[in-house]
Formats: sequence, structure tokens, C-alpha cells
Amino acid sequence: MFDHEWLWPGFLAFVALILFFDLFVLHRRDHVISTKEALVTVGGYVSLAMLFGASIFYFEGAQRGSEFLTGYLVEQALSLDNIFVIALIFAYFKVPQEAQYRVLFYGIVGAIVMRLSLIVPGVKLVEQFWWVGALLGIVLLVSGYKMMTSDGDMADPGNSRVVKWLRSTGRVTETFEGSKFFTRRNGVLFMTPLFLVLVTVEITDLVFAVDSIPAVLAISNDPFIVFSSNVFAIMGLRALFFVLSGMMREFRFLKHGLSLVLIFVGAKMLVQHWYKLPSELSLGVVGLLILGSVVASMIFKEESKPEHTPDEVAELERKAHHEGEAGKV
Repeated sequence: MFDHEWLWPGFLAFVALILFFDLFVLHRRDHVISTKEALVTVGGYVSLAMLFGASIFYFEGAQRGSEFLTGYLVEQALSLDNIFVIALIFAYFKVPQEAQYRVLFYGIVGAIVMRLSLIVPGVKLVEQFWWVGALLGIVLLVSGYKMMTSDGDMADPGNSRVVKWLRSTGRVTETFEGSKFFTRRNGVLFMTPLFLVLVTVEITDLVFAVDSIPAVLAISNDPFIVFSSNVFAIMGLRALFFVLSGMMREFRFLKHGLSLVLIFVGAKMLVQHWYKLPSELSLGVVGLLILGSVVASMIFKEESKPEHTPDEVAELERKAHHEGEAGKV
């Protein structure tokens, strides 16, 4: 394990510096994020993650390096499903495009804090009690099965108990106030709908963390490896959202690939007390499952269904013809 005294505070300071530069330098003004800008940002975050992974390979060896890359890949892959859900949340609340990046930024800051509070004690529990790891393995197996068999429908974001309670306070404005989460009216502090969106995104991330954190715990027992791989993956999630949010429906087999990843790491966690799978093999299996699902989605594209059947089209044409004749009369 990493045992350098400076490692944790140094890494947290590094992450804080990157996020500060991202929000207050690169995106200090709210604007609609273009695909080109999002791609450049994604490339920057991926490059940082690869450089960090290369340093782990160099200083700590192939096993720790493979664990970091596998954890990063798993978290990044599971984040793809999260992107689709966030897109549905934004559509439901009709979030202005220029305010979406700020919501995602603060949502990811909350996600980092949440993971820090869950990962460190989680690693300790798995180390001390082998049956905790087995239970988490079962959770992943069940999650993978549910993801495989679900129809992909999402519960109405507006029906969340937390959102309902916040609205019941009478302190939520009817309209957005730019990118503000709070505003004052007649000296009284009000929440804006953007704050409700942020709360909903945080709740969604907590739900996804139930899958993603145990999945990475199944890969490494080093809290720094688990946390750093999570952080690098979710830091690039904001920009990745603007690249993939409109394309997620095209990857029809991605959900199956992600479910198989969860089942694989769940099975790995179940047996790791008796047999520890080589980290390099885990990296290869996870990469193959994700890449295979994306390639299969590109090769076997779902045929687009016409909005109307031939009979319905004929009926619409007949009605249009009669309406036209009636108009002439």
C-alpha cells in the first residue's frame, strides 16, 4: 500500500487545483459547451489519468498500475450509464444549457467528498472481515443481473421525496435565476430550480456509488488506488456528458457490457478470499467487455422504426386530402 505521509494531502490539493482551474479559469463564464470544447476537456482529463497511471506503474509496479487502470476503466464505464440518467434529469427540469456545466461541476465535487467518506472505511471493512467482501460481491451480482434485465426506464425525478419536501417549503422559485442555486426576494432566501437539479444529481450519484465503489473495491485493497481511480474518472464526467449525452441511445449493447462487468467483478470479489485473480487479467477482461459492447453496438445498429405504419400513413394522407377538398369548398 501507499504509505507516504504527503500522498493524501498532496493528491487532494492537486485535485482541488485542477477543479479550481477548470471552473474559475476555463469556464468562469457560463456558456453552452460545444462538442469541440468538451472533447478537448475530455482529452485533457484522460491524459492526466494516463500520466498518473504511468507514474504508478513506474514507482509501484505492474500490479498497482494495473489495479489503477482497471479501477479507472470500471468507474469510467459505469459513469456512461450515469450520463444517460443525468441527461433525463436535465430534460425533466428543462435546465438551460448554459447552466448545465455548473450543476455538473458542483455535483462532481459532492461525488468526490462522498466517495472519500465511503471508500476509506470500506477498504478497512473488506480487509478485516472477508465476509464483507463476499456480501459486496453478491450486491454486484444482483446489480449486474438487474441492469441486464431492466427495461431502462427511470423513475420520475420530480417524484423524489427530497425534491417534494424542498418544494413543500414554499422557498423554491418558479423560474431559473441564471446559474444561481439560491436567490433573495424581499430579503428572504429562496432556492432556485437549479438547486433541485443539483440535489437530484447528487442523489443519483449516491445510487450509482452503490455499484461503482464495491466494483473498484473488488479490484484493489489499497484505498488510495480505489479513491484516485474514482476521482480521475468522475472529474472528466462533466465534459464527457456534453460529448455523449446525445449518443448514449446509439450504444444499444452498452448496458449488457456494463452488467457483465458488474457480474465479473462481483464474482471476483466473492472468491478473492480463496483465490485472487491477477490484476492484469482483470484489466483485460473489463476492457474486452466494454470495448466489445461498444463495437457490437456500432456493427449491429438497431433499425429505426417508422413513426407510423403504412396503413396509418394512408389514413393520414386520406384525411389530409379530404381536409384540402373541404378547404377549397
